[in-house]
Amino acid sequence: MTQPTLLISTRKGLFIAEGSGKDARITRSAFIGDNVALTLADRRDGAWYAALDHGHFGVKLHRSADRGETWTEIAVPAYPPKPEGFVDKDMWGREREWATKNIWALEIAPDADGGLWCGTLPGGLFRSEDHGASWSLVEALWNHPTRVKWNGGGADHAAIHSICVDPRDPRCVVVAVSSGGVWRTRDGGASWTSHTVGMKAGYVPPEQAELPEFQDPHRVVQCPSAPEVFWCQHHMGIWRSTDDLASWQQIEVQPSSFGFVVAVHPRDPDTAWFIPAHSDQKRTPITGEIVVTRTRDGGKHFEILRDGLPQRLAYDLVLRHALSLADDGNHLAFGSSTGNLWVTDDQGEHWHTLSHHLPPIYAVRYA
Repeated sequence: MTQPTLLISTRKGLFIAEGSGKDARITRSAFIGDNVALTLADRRDGAWYAALDHGHFGVKLHRSADRGETWTEIAVPAYPPKPEGFVDKDMWGREREWATKNIWALEIAPDADGGLWCGTLPGGLFRSEDHGASWSLVEALWNHPTRVKWNGGGADHAAIHSICVDPRDPRCVVVAVSSGGVWRTRDGGASWTSHTVGMKAGYVPPEQAELPEFQDPHRVVQCPSAPEVFWCQHHMGIWRSTDDLASWQQIEVQPSSFGFVVAVHPRDPDTAWFIPAHSDQKRTPITGEIVVTRTRDGGKHFEILRDGLPQRLAYDLVLRHALSLADDGNHLAFGSSTGNLWVTDDQGEHWHTLSHHLPPIYAVRYA
């Protein structure tokens, strides 16, 4: 069996781990000292992509054709000039700058050989047809009248962080915005429809609680084998849709339904994993114990998985891209903002420490 490869994006570089379970090891690295925000492994041609945030020097994108041995800088999604006289202010009255501040989502666009989708902060979606050599802003979403009501969920600007490409139709794409709701196109981006029925935001006045532009999904995933099923880790808890986004149902779970990550089994839409934390005032594990919660029956019941995870004085935060599930449905990995990294090869029954000493981990992804 092919051993899994894990791409680990951190505050100080990209690290590459290989192997399974307790035998997994970090074998090499790239971009040491640089802030690596996110990666993508393109299964069509084997290319890897890495998004870097150089702060004052801006955002950069790199592509590797040899599994990370060498990298080539490619184009970065760029916004057009703001129309003269157009008012675009955030909730505090500050003028929004139309400029790429970070890359929060990268996914393949399988309807074109070199097709890629890219979600950015401040909330724009971009499309490439040529492996990232050039990018075009999806204007229908950026110019949607509700877009100016989106606001930052934990950042100064809204950001597109989840992109789900429907396996039934590659022109059907769902994106999630923090904060700005869940949106779907069925025509490759030419038009967009909001899908937040059932979601409620507890941080706005009651009369605004169900409006799509105020929903703050932290992460949205779609089951490949049952694409009518979606799971969402929302700022206000966990939601699930089983009717192709016609509605969402809230799910309660102990010790907490707050968190940032969710993964769904590729062949079983009823099996999903979450990592609970205190609500937004604290953003730490409950009582200093790191656990993973798993449901196998669509959220009716949850198991608390803790074997191999620290259970005392552990205050690691797991960010929205820092949990990854491999295609086999058995290997999972998650990393924390304090540089700890755990892996499992049995769906979370037993966890193994891969590292205690990495820089803050922003994202992990099985290649």
